[in-house]
Amino acid sequence: MMEQEEEKELFYTRRQMMKLIWPLLLEQFLAVTMGLADTFMVSSVSEAAVSSVSLVDTLNVLVFQILSALASGGAVVVSQYMGQKNFRQMKKCSAQLYSVLLISTSLVMIVTVAGSRGILRFVFGSIDDRVMGYAQIYLFISAVSYPFMGVYSAGAALFRAQGNSEVSMKASLVMNVINIFGNALLIYGFHMGVLGAALATLAGRIFSAVWVTLQQQKADHPFRIDRITDLKPERQQIRPILVIGIPSGLENGMFQIGKLCVSSLTATLGTSAIAANAVANTVATVANIPGNTIGLAVIPVIGRCLGAGDKEQAKRYAKQLLAMAAIGLAVMNIAVYASIPFVSEAYHLTKAAKEMCIEVIRLFCIFSIFFWALSFTLPQVLRSGGDAKYTMSISILSMWIFRVVLSYYFVQQMNMGLTGVWLGMCIDWICRSIFFGVRFLGGKWMEHRVI
Repeated sequence: MMEQEEEKELFYTRRQMMKLIWPLLLEQFLAVTMGLADTFMVSSVSEAAVSSVSLVDTLNVLVFQILSALASGGAVVVSQYMGQKNFRQMKKCSAQLYSVLLISTSLVMIVTVAGSRGILRFVFGSIDDRVMGYAQIYLFISAVSYPFMGVYSAGAALFRAQGNSEVSMKASLVMNVINIFGNALLIYGFHMGVLGAALATLAGRIFSAVWVTLQQQKADHPFRIDRITDLKPERQQIRPILVIGIPSGLENGMFQIGKLCVSSLTATLGTSAIAANAVANTVATVANIPGNTIGLAVIPVIGRCLGAGDKEQAKRYAKQLLAMAAIGLAVMNIAVYASIPFVSEAYHLTKAAKEMCIEVIRLFCIFSIFFWALSFTLPQVLRSGGDAKYTMSISILSMWIFRVVLSYYFVQQMNMGLTGVWLGMCIDWICRSIFFGVRFLGGKWMEHRVI
């Protein structure tokens, strides 16, 4: 009887937790599959095509990370309102999240479409003319997809806040099917190369946005937008979203800008290094899947606990989720470490590019097992408590002091090539792990007022 009473008092039973996590895990696998499909299928065109997709995806990740930060800000606020059982404010906040993401993504799309070539030249400097031509096409089509990704991100974040991750998982499943078959048709059938890969990805993202919106607009859904006027920006409703979202967005933005600086350094190492880096980045995302999955699950779980004022359960769930992330990362990284020689064969890399790819991925796997969860999953716990400014400050400082500066030192002064770039990244993780770990143990992350 006592055990049953204790179980009823929990915000998430074990079954509810698994119901949240498993669809997120599958969704992350599907998202990675789309990246693998693009890189793999484009690799059949040429090494220049692979390099162009890699460079543009670095810019795309910058946009999507900012989108994710804003969506997470909305999810934290909505989760805390759910913990308070304040359903009226929860619904208002949901509509405002859509407004924030639609406005921001539309503006970014306009700027990117208008200045795609200038942006590529500014970020990557002098690159091969063929790579530039492919990159400009891929960036232009990618920019058109930004508003659709904004809508999808808002809807997916709200469903996760509700504890329902199946909707975004199903959308991701069909989006991947569209992308893979579209790639096969347009690249292999119509020989459209990079343009075909970009159009297939766009079609998948349009579908995901439409699907999530239709699911949310069902009559019985608690986040349904009843009137178009509900989307009119309201300062009072948007403010708590931005209090979390802006620091997280700045953090993610500066993080990706730092990565762009490092990508510019990588571009100077030659086409083989760019191609090796592209494949290594794609494969590394597979190893990161457990950590990213738990990072998404953290927000509704911790947010709801703290919204209800239950710090004990918040800390308890945080420890459980971090342990799950660490175990999952260890399993995935060991598998990737062992299989990378075989995986790299599939990407049609030159011998030099293949050797570089294997070396940096194995370095990545070793450090990831011990430091990735503390560097990237743990900050999600802190943000869920409203501690976004702290995570922003540490992440930006660590990124620029360690990853960027050390990468340039290792490459330009110690002639370590692509390995120097990835070693700088791993040292950055160690710094983050120390500061975030101390913050979590101190408990100050639970003292913020979000709503």
